Amino acid sequence: MIKLIGNKLSNRQISDKLFISERPVETHRKNIFRKTNTQSVVGLLKFAYAHKIL
Repeated sequence: MIKLIGNKLSNRQISDKLFISERPVETHRKNIFRKTNTQSVVGLLKFAYAHKIL
């Protein structure tokens, strides 16, 4: 999910790729930002690289 967000895909595009509805994508995205204490895609990617998630 972080990789897809980092590729600047919209919630709709991510939901299509993962074969799920758009609402769970919105929830996952919100929770990822909350749990990583980030507020932007750039901040999320910095966090992911720093913690070797990506």
